[in-house]
Formats: sequence, structure tokens, C-alpha cells
Amino acid sequence: MPAYHVKSPILFIVFNRPDTTDQVFNQIRNAQPRRLYIAADGPRKNKKEESLVCEEVRNIATKVDWPCEVKTLFRDENLGCRDAVSSAISWFFDQEESGIVLEDDCLPSNSFFAFCDEMLERYKHDTRVRHITGCNLQYGKVWGDASYYFSNLTIVWGWASWRRVWQEYDKTLQQYSHEGAVAQLENIFTNQHVLNAWGDIFKKTKSGEINTWDYQLTFTNFFNNGLSIIPNQNLISNIGFGTGATHTESSESKYANVPLGVLENITHPLYILPQKQADYLVLEYEFKLKDIYRKHNKLSRRFKRWLRSLNK
Repeated sequence: MPAYHVKSPILFIVFNRPDTTDQVFNQIRNAQPRRLYIAADGPRKNKKEESLVCEEVRNIATKVDWPCEVKTLFRDENLGCRDAVSSAISWFFDQEESGIVLEDDCLPSNSFFAFCDEMLERYKHDTRVRHITGCNLQYGKVWGDASYYFSNLTIVWGWASWRRVWQEYDKTLQQYSHEGAVAQLENIFTNQHVLNAWGDIFKKTKSGEINTWDYQLTFTNFFNNGLSIIPNQNLISNIGFGTGATHTESSESKYANVPLGVLENITHPLYILPQKQADYLVLEYEFKLKDIYRKHNKLSRRFKRWLRSLNK
């Protein structure tokens, strides 16, 4: 079967990883977008050899040999993860009403491009839906009887969205307070450990202790009661876990190199509601909830034994 040729524009975000960049670019080449935006952060001053590696990556990402309009945003100086990625996405959506965003370690299946095209068109005017991801972390668990389900989570390992969403992005979370954010998160999550974890992430992201761009998008979607679309087949494999990764350093993670699936004949869910149980399966692993429960139960048993000892 010939490869699907994507209709939506693509933003390809690269930096200093030639091996993963080459793999992802080959999938983009197979999809042959008509408009390709390529953004690259500059080399870090304290990394002597990085300028050569960054140049190699840029050469790989610009080897376009199909009819395509190419635009580049190559930084001379290093802005860091938060500023480089968020400014690249702003640059992209300043010029496009909707599109696909791929980082250099997010390997897409060809089905991902067809999925994004159809979802971007179907929900372009539906403000309930704010995010489309290709990444499924359910390990074969299917939710509902359609090709995809809805979620409250914002997963950015290969995604698509609209300008209408990104224009509300708040890089510094300036308009939100910690107390107000935690209170509003209680309208989404009922598990206290999950609320504590998100509250801590919000605090550290707002203060700059966590240097990233994606949690801000997550909170913006939370506070706008937004839904994400997640396919029931995994269409993105994160091939960047391990040495050299910015945030995904453990190659032992069960999210590393998840096999790619194929999604054909897309069917749509009747009910546009989040699958809360699916979200909790992801959060259980992400926030190590089982370890927290075990520790809590152990402390609870100790406390009960102590109470009983007082009555002897």
C-alpha cells in the first residue's frame, strides 16, 4: 500500500540528535507534506562539540526531495527547552490555522498523518476538543468501540492542534495562582495523590524550577475544560529515551519505544466525554501511585497498631 500523503502542515522541532532526527524525518518524507516548518535551538556554549552536531541535524532535517514549501527557524544561541520549543510552536501557528507538531524523537507511523488530517478537519470548530495526540500508552487496552477516545490529558509525543488553542498558551502561567489552580483541578480529579502531584507540578512550572514548555499547555487545557483525542492504536513511538534525552533519560521506562500500530477506516465515538479510567492508568504509572498507596497503607497499619497499644 502506498504511503499516505499528509494534507496538514508539519512543524518539525530538532536540536542535537542526528540518529533520531533521521528516523523521524524519513517518516515525514514518506508523508510528503506540502508545507514543512523546521525549528532548531542553538548549541549550548558549554558543549564544545554541539555546534557540529546541531549543524548535522539541520542538514538532515532540510533534505527535502519532494514538492514542498520549507520554512526554517534556526537559532544561533541556545534558548533552552521552554523558550525554544514554545517560540517555535508560536511561529508555526502564527502562519497556520492548524497543523501537526513532531519533535525529533517522536517516530510516527504513516497512519498518524491520516488520523491527524481527519481529526483536525472534523473538530476544527468544536471548542470542546483542543488537542490530538498520536501516542497511546494503554498497552492494548481499548476504550469504547470507536477508533479513538477522549481524555483530559495532554500528551505531546506527536500531536496536532489549532491556532485557536495555542493563542491561549501561557508560558509563565502568569494569569493563574497556585491556590486557584489547585482548587480548579479538584473539578477534574478526585484522587488526592493525583491532585497533590499536579499541584506540585504547577508550582514548580510557574516558578521555573521545571524548565519545560508542555505542562503549561496541559494546564491551559485543564482550565478550559478541554478534551484531547487519543487513538486506540499507538501511532507514535518515543525513540528518544536514554542518554542525551532532556526529560526521558530512563531507557527502562515502559513508555520507551512502544511499537507502532496501524489505524484504518476511522470510526467516531458517539459520546464526547473523557475516559477517566484510561487517564488514571497513565497517571498511576506517571505519579507512582501504587508506591504511594503501599507507603500510605503501611503507615496506616503502624498507626492502628500504635492506637491498639495505648489501650492495653
